Amino acid sequence: MAALIGRRLRKGAVTTAVAAAAVAALSASQAPGVTTDDQGRQSAADTLPTPDESADDNASGDSFYYTDLPPLNSPSPAPGTGTAGPTPAAGSTEAGIPATVLDAYKKAEASLATSKPGCNLPWQLLAAIGKVESGQARGGRVSADGTTYSPILGPVLDGNGFANISDTDNGAYDGDSRYDRAVGPMQFIPSTWEWAGRDGNGDGRSDPNNVYDAALAAGNYLCRFGWDLSTTADLRKAILSYNNSTEYLHTVLSWLEYYRKGTHEIPDGTGTLPSHPSGGGTGTGTTPARPVTPEPEPSPPATPKPPSTPKPATPAPDPTPPGTGTTTPPPTPPGTMTPPVTPTESVHHLEAEGGTALSAMAGDTYAERIGTRAETATGRPVAKVRIRFTISGDTDATFEGGETVATIITDGTGVALAPALRAGEKTGTFKVSATLVGRSVTPVTYTATVTQRAADTLTRTTGTALTCVPGGSFTEQVEVKATYRGAVADEVAATATLVKAADDPTENDKGPYFKDADDKPVRTVSLKTDADGLLKLPKLYADDTAGTYLLRITTPGGATLTVELTVAEATESPSASPSPSPSASPSPSASPSPSTSPSPSESTGGA
Repeated sequence: MAALIGRRLRKGAVTTAVAAAAVAALSASQAPGVTTDDQGRQSAADTLPTPDESADDNASGDSFYYTDLPPLNSPSPAPGTGTAGPTPAAGSTEAGIPATVLDAYKKAEASLATSKPGCNLPWQLLAAIGKVESGQARGGRVSADGTTYSPILGPVLDGNGFANISDTDNGAYDGDSRYDRAVGPMQFIPSTWEWAGRDGNGDGRSDPNNVYDAALAAGNYLCRFGWDLSTTADLRKAILSYNNSTEYLHTVLSWLEYYRKGTHEIPDGTGTLPSHPSGGGTGTGTTPARPVTPEPEPSPPATPKPPSTPKPATPAPDPTPPGTGTTTPPPTPPGTMTPPVTPTESVHHLEAEGGTALSAMAGDTYAERIGTRAETATGRPVAKVRIRFTISGDTDATFEGGETVATIITDGTGVALAPALRAGEKTGTFKVSATLVGRSVTPVTYTATVTQRAADTLTRTTGTALTCVPGGSFTEQVEVKATYRGAVADEVAATATLVKAADDPTENDKGPYFKDADDKPVRTVSLKTDADGLLKLPKLYADDTAGTYLLRITTPGGATLTVELTVAEATESPSASPSPSPSASPSPSASPSPSTSPSPSESTGGA
């Protein structure tokens, strides 16, 4: 760390007292909780937490980053949020953040404030990480939509000075099919981007080389696990999960504090480029940057040479001056091998595997799976490329698991089979598009239709005859079971109507009826089957008109059931003649009995 500070001091002999003063000044500008020991080394005030992820689960895979520290003089805070205002004083030019990059950070903060308000993510943290990871997208060399003019790639993660992460994306994101490399302004490794990637600029795709997408992805990544970044402990956990390095933590905290004290917007492409990579390694870019050359010690003035024999000027190490915004990549260093053509680059077009029109009932899983085949220009299949399936349209349909986006790797036949598609409750049509990840080819579009739930069979659950006396009510309520192709038909709409005749479905104006909420007669009701496919109709009543009537129940899908209802006077059973009492000899003293009715204690009914 002292070496890093030394690089910021004026050339020439540096005394121990001056170095100590620089260390003290720097430590005073650091974030809370960061201190220096008596040797000028930074240390955390509290014990640093251990991240939960291994290197290949981290955002950057513990890859390269820049160790440049903020200037000793903090920028003058601007009014309000500190993002616009007067130009900072000399010495604070690094407080400027390219306009598009700054806008991406602020939009990510606003999005997370809505989706994860408990995280309390400040945009200045994204700016600090963006500064350390890529120098704010190489000083803001991005297009109007936020995409870098050329890919920003970290070093090959082959275990040589960095983590050893074998290829996880077949080169789709980083162009390397042997090892992974961190990608984009926020330096995501492919395996992390695959699940953390977000669409931050609303173009329908997530691109690690787009600063809007990358900033929103970084925000969501930092806010996972329910961390509250307004607390010191969770803030450190989140930063360390991005890159598991104490020096990385301190560097990010330094820039976070610096940007919190004030910053301003500068034109894209004019940002200050960092120059000190971690470990003296390589910088990010389309090709590895050159190692940092130490500043030479001062030497006595050289004897001037005659004007007639000047030496040719030595070309600058980087011919591209900061701020030009050029899209021309630096020349490939001698000896650099041209990477082989990746499978993704060999894909010429995508083809639908099977039909492109699907249909299912609301709430059901589509019987047919969507498949897409990747092919070369000659029609040969391409294996191990990523196909992204995206559901769009006014629908609540999802893939199995509840997601609306799924990325699948093609198999040996070049086919990627999307997860099972499940229809929602909204009827109508929607689209599913299949696109190639990592390269632009014409997508394949599938149309899916959601039809209403249906039943093709209705049966009564009992066979009891339904009868009622005029002006009375039917004792039993009608109950039916609905099925569709032999399976339970749940949540199916049904209509029950008292019709005039078997060949006349017109609603009857007399006979049995239902009652509405106001106890008024109605002869048509709409219902829905339950989870078991059962439908229990409301209680039926009869008016004073005797006769035989028909109740008809119908459902979408063609199921129809007609039930007969009888309204008639109750049939009286013949009264039983009283059995004569056995003849008994009258007793002279017995009085004739006035009645032969049994006493109240006798039973009149059989057991």
